[in-house]
Amino acid sequence: MLPPLAVGGLTAAAVLVVGSVDPHRPGSYGVCPVYALTGMLCAGCGGLRATHDLAHGDLAGAWAMNPLWVLLVPVLVAAWATWLARRWRGVPDPAPGPAGPAGAARTTRRAAPGVLLVVVLVYSVARNVPALAPWLAP
Repeated sequence: MLPPLAVGGLTAAAVLVVGSVDPHRPGSYGVCPVYALTGMLCAGCGGLRATHDLAHGDLAGAWAMNPLWVLLVPVLVAAWATWLARRWRGVPDPAPGPAGPAGAARTTRRAAPGVLLVVVLVYSVARNVPALAPWLAP
């Protein structure tokens, strides 16, 4: 598993690339395979454009491209900062085990991937509903 500083460095490098090569130009990064195969928008469609806009401080532009990504970025940054702080202080990763004082936190960590999957699936369906397209489609 990569240490938090390596993950942060790789993420910063990726944001620098996306920030310097404008994905708003057609063909700059190719097309979304889901959109190319089905004609439907996935939860990630517009994510590169939103990241580019965020890197340039354009929150409204990023929101117009992918509102879910704009909401998810601060959560990911907070999770990474928490991971970094725990490693910096030498706190070990929580071990799986029976519920105890940390049982609620352990349950939340176990439920988070499932909750995220449901949110992504619902968002993917919602952004393809014609009535919602003005707010959710890039």
